Amino acid sequence: MSTQRVLIVVPAYNEGRIIGRVVKEIKKLYPDFDLVVVNDGSGDGTLAEAEAEGAKVISLPYNLGIGGAVQTAFKIARDGNYDATVQIDGDAQHDPTYLMGVLTPVLKGELDLCIGSRFLAAHSVFRSTFARRIGIRFFSFLLSSMTGIHLTDPTSGFRATGKNLIRSFANYYPVDFPEPEAIKIATRLKAKIGEVPVNMRKRLGGISSIRYWNTAYYMIKVTLAILIDTLKTGEKISDER
Repeated sequence: MSTQRVLIVVPAYNEGRIIGRVVKEIKKLYPDFDLVVVNDGSGDGTLAEAEAEGAKVISLPYNLGIGGAVQTAFKIARDGNYDATVQIDGDAQHDPTYLMGVLTPVLKGELDLCIGSRFLAAHSVFRSTFARRIGIRFFSFLLSSMTGIHLTDPTSGFRATGKNLIRSFANYYPVDFPEPEAIKIATRLKAKIGEVPVNMRKRLGGISSIRYWNTAYYMIKVTLAILIDTLKTGEKISDER
């Protein structure tokens, strides 16, 4: 495992107030891993603050949304021949001390996609908003019904992805609210998917994309995308190593 290459991915949009702290914390804990901040068209000091802490920053010319930022990172990981990626949000909500727990099943080949679940942790200190809890429970039920895989936290962005699935996600990754749809895509590709417990912290920067006013839109849009994905057949993740 020590020779495997890992890319830590931090998508960030207008996180200038907190991104420096996030980068500093990650680099201190995992100095042997590469880290890239994908600056998703921010209009604040995100770029300068991330670079000031020594992060490699890829700046997109305009805001593509979380899916576009993460797909950019998958392209970097594919072209750089990384063995795994770990996504951590730039708002300090994801506790990086849990990173190895998310990453290890992927590096061992036990999973292609490992999701950090706040609901499996014995003492999580963060409670989601009511709107987000509605979405989480709905997509947990929907994905379980359609795929047979029960996940407690399908909207979690704290996740690790293995080399073979990186190639697939580099070619296509959902744009808006991508996490549940990405799980459905991964199941269609016969990927091995699972969860591990993580702690979530209170958001220190940015604004959640899932708020009361757009919860219905979020659920309808992603549900339609998941249903459309069921019509696709004949693909699987690469077996190349």
